[in-house]
Amino acid sequence: MGKKRREVELVIISDIHLGTYGCHSEELLRYLKTIKPKRLILNGDIIDMWQFSKRFWPKSHMQIVKHITGLLAKGTKITYLTGNHDEMLRKFAGFKLGSFQIDNKKVISLNGKSAWIFHGDVFDVTMQYSKWLAKLGAIGYDTLIVINTFVNFILRAMGRGKISLSKRVKDSVKGAIKFINDFEKTAADIAISNGYDYVICGHIHQPEMRKITTEQGEVMYLNSGDWIENLTSLEFNAGQWKIYRYADDLFAQSIKIPKRFKNNLDNDEIFKDLVNEFLAPKK
Repeated sequence: MGKKRREVELVIISDIHLGTYGCHSEELLRYLKTIKPKRLILNGDIIDMWQFSKRFWPKSHMQIVKHITGLLAKGTKITYLTGNHDEMLRKFAGFKLGSFQIDNKKVISLNGKSAWIFHGDVFDVTMQYSKWLAKLGAIGYDTLIVINTFVNFILRAMGRGKISLSKRVKDSVKGAIKFINDFEKTAADIAISNGYDYVICGHIHQPEMRKITTEQGEVMYLNSGDWIENLTSLEFNAGQWKIYRYADDLFAQSIKIPKRFKNNLDNDEIFKDLVNEFLAPKK
């Protein structure tokens, strides 16, 4: 690869949505190949079980699972926090195996400050009262992403820049903007009332890092964004948070995907390798 992987104390990734057409799995794999995290928190909607189908499970999606599992063998501590699209895993909350665990939420200490981490769908009214409506909306969103991919293909052929249809829809709908603002304020209010220094979510596909102040106090609100539209994560290193943006990472963009990854390995072979790495002792 030619360049040493960056050592990062903590990486938080959410809303990958493996198993959907909109997932930017190859870009995510390039990013993962550039970092060496001591701790990785997968903050929900990693595998999209709402839309999962054997008819669409590309090798690149399986390779993401394999790479993340391989990090365990290299000493990375991994926590999988459940989201609404992978809610089937909530029955396994509390499960631990070596350096891997599944949970619904997590409170950790970072340089003496407390961070409250959870996916965030608990604040979504459509999730609480009309799950079928939320699922219908997810299917519509995925269809929009497929159309967006086709539109951007045409635009590139014409020598023009990419656009995000879903972002334009969100930006033009006052209700969507209000929902995001309400989501952030609700998360901040609860975090402040519980004395947390950081509150960290995913779910709304809106990367953010800002201090929120209320009459009760203040908290740093962070959101890891997604790997459908924004291609972002959160990184904590040397006492500092930052939003990682794939669009700004020219080195990650330059990484070549091996030919064997695209052509030769089938999912059964990758799965066997995955199990072997998962069970292998740490090096």
